[in-house]
Amino acid sequence: MDVSMMMTGAERSKLEMQVDTINKGLQQGRGMDQELGKEDFLKILITQLEHQDPTSPLEDKQFIAQMAQFSSLEQMTNLSQDFAKITGMMNRGNALSLLGKEVELLVGDRRIVGQVEAISGTENPQIKVDGHYYDYGQVETVRSKEAAE
Repeated sequence: MDVSMMMTGAERSKLEMQVDTINKGLQQGRGMDQELGKEDFLKILITQLEHQDPTSPLEDKQFIAQMAQFSSLEQMTNLSQDFAKITGMMNRGNALSLLGKEVELLVGDRRIVGQVEAISGTENPQIKVDGHYYDYGQVETVRSKEAAE
């Protein structure tokens, strides 16, 4: 059944304006190649519930399926955040293991060799070599202090 046939012209115009507003917000808020988030899902669900035909409300099975999808999305978002935290802690631990060791860094097109003097940061650790801080991800080679001498 085509819901737009049951809507008045004013209702259809209002709905089209809301959809256009949401689409413009999505385009401005992030690139077109990114996926929808849980806030976007909620907006769509609320809009759908606001504009459903009162004589033929959303069936229970459809509503339950959408809520299950939302719940899954919420859990995946939480897992993603937890994995990011774990990755940050692992990077921090790996960076700490470089203290006192000689490293070779690739910074642009130059190579920097020196001893790691300090570590700062948690999720995106920085290592201090020869008085300057560099991203942990720029480390190319690690040598123990004894091997470097």
